[in-house]
Amino acid sequence: MDAGRALTPAASRTRHTGGMAVPEELRIRRPPPPFRVAEVVEVADRSPHLRRLVLAGPELVGFAEPEPAASIRWLPARGDALEIPEWNGNEFLYADGSRPPIRTLTPLEVDGTAGRLAVEVVLHGAGPLSDWARRAAPGTPVAVSGPGRGYVPDPEAPHLLLAGDETAIPAIGQVLAAAAPTTRVDVAIEARPDAVVTLPDHPQASVRWHEPVPGEREGEALVRAVAAVPLEPGSRAWVAGEAAAVQRVRRLLFEERGLPRSVATVRGYWKHGRRGT
Repeated sequence: MDAGRALTPAASRTRHTGGMAVPEELRIRRPPPPFRVAEVVEVADRSPHLRRLVLAGPELVGFAEPEPAASIRWLPARGDALEIPEWNGNEFLYADGSRPPIRTLTPLEVDGTAGRLAVEVVLHGAGPLSDWARRAAPGTPVAVSGPGRGYVPDPEAPHLLLAGDETAIPAIGQVLAAAAPTTRVDVAIEARPDAVVTLPDHPQASVRWHEPVPGEREGEALVRAVAAVPLEPGSRAWVAGEAAAVQRVRRLLFEERGLPRSVATVRGYWKHGRRGT
C-alpha cells in the first residue's frame, strides 16, 4: 500500500454511530459483518469485459477464508470520503437516510494474514459498480463486508452442473477448482465472444460458452444451455446470473426435469438494469 495515500479516519471516511434513531421494531435481522476499509492496489483486465482488482489494507487482516462462490458486500466512496453506513436492523443507511450503492461480489484469493483480497467486476453499461471499476486505480478507497456463505461441492457427487452468465464467471471458476477430480462437471456460461476467459483445469470438465442472441431476453442462451445438459441420478447443480433468467432455470430444473431442490443452488446475482458480480 502506498503510504502517501493511506487512509486515515479523519480524512478518508466517516463512521456514524449516532444521529439515527432506529425503532426497536426495525431491529429484526442479525447485523451483517462490519465494513472493512481498504484500497485498490492492483488493477488488471482478464478480458475487455472483466476487470480484476486487488484490495489491501490493515482492516483486511483477519478476514475469514471464504468458501468457494462466497460473497462480500462492496461499498465505494461517497464523493471525496468513504462514508460507512449504519445498520438500522433491516438495511444499511447513510446518516441522511439515503441508501448506499452496495453491490455483491465474489471474493478471490483472500489472504487474511497479509490483508489482501481480489475481486473481478463485469464492465457493462452505466452503473455504480462498473463505473467505479473503470475509474479505480491504486489508492482508490473502498469498503467490503463479509464473507457470506458459499458453495462447497459434494465430493461424492457423480455429476455437477455449473452454469451462469458473465457475472458468475469468478464463482464458477472457484467451484470448478474445488470439485472432486472424480466428479464429471458440465460448465455452461452465457457470454459474449470477447468475454471468454481461461477457467481452472479439471480432469472431467466439459466447458461450453454460449453467445447471447441479439434481441432475446437476458439469459435465454443460458436457459437453453442448462436444458441441453444431461442430468443423472445424484447430479448436483450450481447456477447464477440475471434474476429473471435464473427463475426460468429454477422452473426448468425443479418442475420440468425433477431435480430435487436440496441438491441445487440457484442464485439471482443481478436484475436487468442493475448488475453485480
